[in-house]
Amino acid sequence: MNRAAGPAAPPGGTPDRSAAAWLGRLVDVRPGEAPALAWSWAYIFSILAAYYVLRPIRDQMGIAGGLENLPWLFTGTLVGMLVLNVPFAWLVKTLPRARFVPLTYRFFAANILLFAGGLYVAGPEGDVWIGRAFFVWLSIFNLFVVSVFWATIVDVFSTEQGKRLFGFIAAGATLGAIAGSATTAILARDVPTWALLVGAAVLLEAAVFSMRGLARLSDRLHRAPVAGDAAPAEAIGGSAFAGITRTFRSPYLLNIGLFLLLFSITSTFLYFEQAGIAKRSFPDRGAQTAFFASVDLLVNVLTLGVQFFLTGRIVRRIGVGPALALLPAASILGFAALAVSPTITAIVVFQVLRRAGNFAIARPIREVLFTVVPREDRYKAKNFIDTVVYRVGDQLGAWSFAGIAALGLGSTAVAVTAVPLSAAWLVNSLWLGRRQAERQARQAEVTAAADGPGRREP
Repeated sequence: MNRAAGPAAPPGGTPDRSAAAWLGRLVDVRPGEAPALAWSWAYIFSILAAYYVLRPIRDQMGIAGGLENLPWLFTGTLVGMLVLNVPFAWLVKTLPRARFVPLTYRFFAANILLFAGGLYVAGPEGDVWIGRAFFVWLSIFNLFVVSVFWATIVDVFSTEQGKRLFGFIAAGATLGAIAGSATTAILARDVPTWALLVGAAVLLEAAVFSMRGLARLSDRLHRAPVAGDAAPAEAIGGSAFAGITRTFRSPYLLNIGLFLLLFSITSTFLYFEQAGIAKRSFPDRGAQTAFFASVDLLVNVLTLGVQFFLTGRIVRRIGVGPALALLPAASILGFAALAVSPTITAIVVFQVLRRAGNFAIARPIREVLFTVVPREDRYKAKNFIDTVVYRVGDQLGAWSFAGIAALGLGSTAVAVTAVPLSAAWLVNSLWLGRRQAERQARQAEVTAAADGPGRREP
């Protein structure tokens, strides 16, 4: 089939063909993929807009509760992740995707409304404690809802589609993040916090609507089967603890966990530095919230350009492993620079570039790793890795940072510690790329054997 050919132009003009040509310049989309791509965009846009409305509020509340309490808040987050993982895995085991995904999002939307009500009626003293609870809750929320989104996406698209489309889908996340952070940056000084929370809950309901639109199209997309997969309309089954057990039994999944662990540790180092800068520079709480939102906006604008024009081209040109290795390589250089010159400007610039590199390249490419594992691992093991393992990295990073500070050492010692961690992370990235390619090749052989000679295209 000629990919350049499209549907007939509607009477009176060629808007469909013009739109297809415009989209084709940004992403290598094939016939039949555009509707699913649009629903994926709407889905992740809604989730990230909701999160980035809430994120600056969380960061300001974390500061208001005292920087010295941040490691304990990170500990509370890890405990919350462990508590929620088993009931979520039970939902995955018991219900089909079309039911457990909406239930997950509506559970979190109900939580947001409870926090909004609490902030509405709380006094100054209660506000601090609600803020601490909200900090822990949002740190759980953001990983859960995004992990469920990507699990759904890798369940719908094949590895080959993922390499072409995941970067472009991630651009929908960036646009949502820009919209959410810009909204909070503009309104934080004049609109009560509880009202912003209500808006975030509405956005989560929009995510549920978009997920159902994507689910209706998922069976039309080609996806190479993985042995033992259940049909999307069926419950996945298995054990509620399979996410944990299957992760530790699989070297491949264990190394994906190591990738995320090393990323999380080094990210936490930078997060604590940024929090300290904001507290010293902006004594007003509204100004702190606006500062965090402005940093988020800068990160997301930079990310968007890379996702639109470079992510898909990078992975097709250099492969999954080298693409994953770009972020740890940049981290080695960035932390080395901080060790030499630990200035405020250097920390902020490095944070912006590193986060943009993660959102634009590392995150969508990391999701490609899960396209070659069974459905049970895409939801259970992936959720365990994306939430619990990530927050273990937060813990290690937070308490290591606190330990370094207790020894009277400053930013230079933190940066020196992060350089060898980033080097190990780089080696891990290249290993994962090779193993992903091997699994994809085996999967292609199984598919070809199942098709048989009579079904292969000439």
